[in-house]
Amino acid sequence: MEARAIFASGCFWGTEYYLQKAPGVLRTTCGYIGGHVDRPTYKQVCTGTTGHAEAVEVIFDPTVTDFETLARLFFETHDPTQVDRQGPDVGTQYRSGIFFVDEEQRGVAERLVGLLAAKGLDVATEITPAGPFWPAEAYHQDYYTQTGRLPYCHAWRPLF
Repeated sequence: MEARAIFASGCFWGTEYYLQKAPGVLRTTCGYIGGHVDRPTYKQVCTGTTGHAEAVEVIFDPTVTDFETLARLFFETHDPTQVDRQGPDVGTQYRSGIFFVDEEQRGVAERLVGLLAAKGLDVATEITPAGPFWPAEAYHQDYYTQTGRLPYCHAWRPLF
């Protein structure tokens, strides 16, 4: 059995780096979601005119982990208060977002945003229904694993 979640938190390389290491994650795919262009290319998304966000599709084993655990990791590995940016990456394609696949995910995401808001964070993370997810080009997949580098826009820190 498999379940699916989609997260956007700036450059998809750093988002993928942390999520693919989480117990129960079977595979991740970097890609684009939330825009109005079918099968966008990286070059198109970088223009900021497609409406797409760089995102990561996570396929996980729900007998090992759950959406809430992954969503907490998502929040704790980027700055969810930044609007249309993450670190030095600026533009709508770098926005923070959870693209929920069902109402249960929506409820969990909204509850987590509420917990963060209660701690004084002005969370900018968008919570929207998942539409078509378009995989990114092959050279974007498993970027940090392939290059041996470490994320420059993402770092873990406790928020909950």
